[in-house]
Amino acid sequence: MGGRVTAVCCTFLLVLLAHAASAQQPKIGDPPEASNMRLVGTSDLQARSAYQPTIHHQGDRWIAYIGHHGGTDDIPDPVNPMTGKAEPNGTSIVDVTDPAHSRYLRHIPGQEGKYESGGAQMVRICDGKDLPKGDRNAVYMLRTFGSEAHEIWNVADPANPVLVTRIGGLKDTHKNFWECSTGIAFLVSGAPDWRTRRMTQIYDFSDPAHPVKIRDFGLPGQEPGATGAVPTELHGPISTGPQGNRVYFGYGTNKGGFLQIVDRDKLLNGPKEPTPDNLTFPEIARMPLSAMNGAHTVFPMLGMPIAEFVHDKDGKSRDIVMIVDEAILNECGEARQMVWFADVTTETRPMMISSYTVPEASGSFCDRGGRFGSHSSNESMAPVYYKKLAFIAFFNAGVRALDIRDPYHPREVGYFIPSITAATDKRCVTIDGADRCKVAIQTNNVETDERGYIYAVDRANTGLHILELTGAARAVAGLP
Repeated sequence: MGGRVTAVCCTFLLVLLAHAASAQQPKIGDPPEASNMRLVGTSDLQARSAYQPTIHHQGDRWIAYIGHHGGTDDIPDPVNPMTGKAEPNGTSIVDVTDPAHSRYLRHIPGQEGKYESGGAQMVRICDGKDLPKGDRNAVYMLRTFGSEAHEIWNVADPANPVLVTRIGGLKDTHKNFWECSTGIAFLVSGAPDWRTRRMTQIYDFSDPAHPVKIRDFGLPGQEPGATGAVPTELHGPISTGPQGNRVYFGYGTNKGGFLQIVDRDKLLNGPKEPTPDNLTFPEIARMPLSAMNGAHTVFPMLGMPIAEFVHDKDGKSRDIVMIVDEAILNECGEARQMVWFADVTTETRPMMISSYTVPEASGSFCDRGGRFGSHSSNESMAPVYYKKLAFIAFFNAGVRALDIRDPYHPREVGYFIPSITAATDKRCVTIDGADRCKVAIQTNNVETDERGYIYAVDRANTGLHILELTGAARAVAGLP
């Protein structure tokens, strides 16, 4: 009799636990979860998996250019309602002048393919009037084309873009950086003769119609003809331009990553043949991360005044680099990917000073489905948020707003987790040989504009969410 009672009780407990877990699973129609952040507007982005948003003030308009991953197994080429045709995922162009009433202007198809092997993930924008040799009437969009090329388009009329330049013959592309004041572009590429999937090709795009290659760059051991172990691949660089004379490179994705600090002048003007000595020549320092963590975004914040140190004789301001890892496995199937802050004031001896993560228990995020962990930060250096607030895409935990004025003690001051929709795609893990799938928000990348709006895009086809700060978070930024 006791055994029967125990079995009944255990069954009842399991039912209660299952009900509690299902109650925590967001469903279509559930409201967004938010604190100190408010939804202003949305765009469904034609239900395309989204990667990089770049927001550009163009004349009297604000235009969002959004890169996409490839299609899915279920829908490899979504239908573009504007043309009625199925198109490989590419680049969405959206007028966000009125964020509450955005207008989808154009979709430029990308490379045929699914997930990471198709689409046109990365996008950057430069005005022709800012480029040394650009057409002053042009607005140039640099984008990747799947894994095989980089392209530059003239988007002066964003509804009618025109292809200007194509650099092809590659085996992978990813997270580029383009200096508008000089035209120097740091292209993340897979050059066919290099031993790594991703390295750097540096071009002079000061005249986008006539690109000039400067050099290839990577880590010793990645270059053509090398032997032995191949160092981990590049994810992406950010340059401070000729004034800062530094380029910060992030390597690795979710494991064995590191931050590399490079002298920009030596990189551009030093010996260019990819020998081990020449590849090492411009390097100032290399800071390894844990074997369990990588570097998706390395965002420099130099000369930060630190209130705690204001009375100290030295070190009242510090040079900081924010490092954001990328979670890549669903349902916490890896070490936690987080946000890290490094003090690089003494460049040859960078040191980690703090970290941040979303507490898993705050939303039972490992059970929600999809990825949980950091992915990327906003990269705008506009004064509205720079060195004050950072916005982190945290997959199923949405967007997180961090007060970074004291980078030794970053603190969360707001968050927004969008609602799932009928378009939100499932994410699966394999358990005992069978797929277990859940539908979850996958906030993938985030950017801001000079007006203070925050733009979050979703990897699981849920579209674009345009946000603004409220309450205490808004006060941190000094917004009215």
